[in-house]
Amino acid sequence: MRASSAKYGLVLVLALGLAACGGDMDELDQYINETKATPGGRIDPLPEITPYESFIYVADAEGMRSPFIPDTPQAAGPAAGGTRPDPERSREYLESFPLDTLGMVGTLDIGDTTYGLVQTADGLIHRVVPGNYLGQNDGRITGVTESEINLTEIISDGIGGYIERDAAIGLSD
Repeated sequence: MRASSAKYGLVLVLALGLAACGGDMDELDQYINETKATPGGRIDPLPEITPYESFIYVADAEGMRSPFIPDTPQAAGPAAGGTRPDPERSREYLESFPLDTLGMVGTLDIGDTTYGLVQTADGLIHRVVPGNYLGQNDGRITGVTESEINLTEIISDGIGGYIERDAAIGLSD
């Protein structure tokens, strides 16, 4: 008998709980009626979609240059000469780090030589002078000042040749 009275009590509690959910809905009904009574707005029409017009690039199409050929003559490839990385040069330790992971932490004057102090990501500090190499783009140090280390990198120009680019590592705060 106890099990059936427990079930009866549980059903009674659930029924009372559901009855409590059906409270006063007058405010909700009023809001719905006001919303339905307002006139509908005008929806702007969708913009007209213009069809895509393709263009076929041919040699000397109406006097236009091809977008796939540089507009200025550029020497490229191994026959171009000019600036190139030296594959025979032995690499220095600081060339194994990307330039943005190196930081200048100061300078050191010994005699007539001013050394730049460069800190690597692992916290070690290295002395550098003009002529040393930094970074992964054959960056050769051209000058050391109190506030920065200037260098010239050799980077690919994207068409088989190389160009020089100036870069600098500023004194870290």
